Amino acid sequence: MKALGQHLILELYGCSAAALSSVANVQDTMLKAARAAETTIIDSIFHHFKPYGVSGVVVIAESHFAIHTWPEHKYASVDLFTCGAKTRPWEAFKVVKKLFKATHFSVMKMERGLLPK
Repeated sequence: MKALGQHLILELYGCSAAALSSVANVQDTMLKAARAAETTIIDSIFHHFKPYGVSGVVVIAESHFAIHTWPEHKYASVDLFTCGAKTRPWEAFKVVKKLFKATHFSVMKMERGLLPK
């Protein structure tokens, strides 16, 4: 079977609450992750919730990167979905983990769009 895409589902814990609270910082981190994955950025939109939390998506030609943060719990949920043989989602994971200063994490990898070869 051949997969059309890879989907990394990240659970990031012990993150910097300040890093997860700022829309500008969360958006910058996700854009850096998209560049590290060697994807083609199309657009992005991010929103700050009151009293806390940021949600956003980076639309890439190869699919999307999405995030929701809970700064009060120092937690972020991140989806890195890429298609194509040239993308590097694991490099995006490294960027996100580092810039949010996660102390521990879990990653689930899913192969999406399984087709016969």
